[in-house]
Amino acid sequence: MFLGVFLDNQHKVIACEELFRGTIDGASVYPREVVKTALQHNAAALIFAHNHPSGISQPSQADRVITEKLKSALALIDIRVLDHFVVGEAVYSFAEHGLL
Repeated sequence: MFLGVFLDNQHKVIACEELFRGTIDGASVYPREVVKTALQHNAAALIFAHNHPSGISQPSQADRVITEKLKSALALIDIRVLDHFVVGEAVYSFAEHGLL
C-alpha cells in the first residue's frame, strides 16, 4: 500500500489517501496520478508512506527512484515532499537519512 498525506501551507493535514495498492513484491506508483490528486486537494506539501511486507524497512533502489521522480514532478508545481516513510518491522524515514 502506498499512502499520501496531503498538507496545507502550515503543514496541517488536509487528507490522507491510499494512492496505490500493490502485490506481495511491489506496487506501481504513477507520478501523474499523485500530481493530479495533490492538485485536487490544493496541497502545499506531501508525506508518503508505504509498507514492505517482508518486514525489512530499508528502502530499495526502486523506492529511491520513485521518491526522486515524485519529488521532481511535484516541485514543478511548487509542492514539497517532506518525507517518505518505509514501514516494515521498523520505520525508515527518507528525510532523517538525508535522502530528500
